[in-house]
Amino acid sequence: MDARDIVKRPIITERSMDLTADKKYTFEVDVKANKTQVKDAVENIFDVKVAKVNVMNYKGKYKRVGRFAGYTKKRRKAIVTLTPDSKEIDFFEA
Repeated sequence: MDARDIVKRPIITERSMDLTADKKYTFEVDVKANKTQVKDAVENIFDVKVAKVNVMNYKGKYKRVGRFAGYTKKRRKAIVTLTPDSKEIDFFEA
């Protein structure tokens, strides 16, 4: 797997932006990726040093549209903590 296949996108919410002050960044990652793969992918893409990775799994929610019913896709979210000496990740650069 390529590093960009593991880290799908950053999660930009008010809470995740507050965590960036503590050098913690939130990403949506591949469902099958483990913590080591997420760490290596973030270090490769953003050229930073990762201290810790926390992951959370989210089940798909049951949804109905008229007579059709099904589940939304399941997701996996990772909160990546950087080392104190590494540079910050800028999501909004031009």
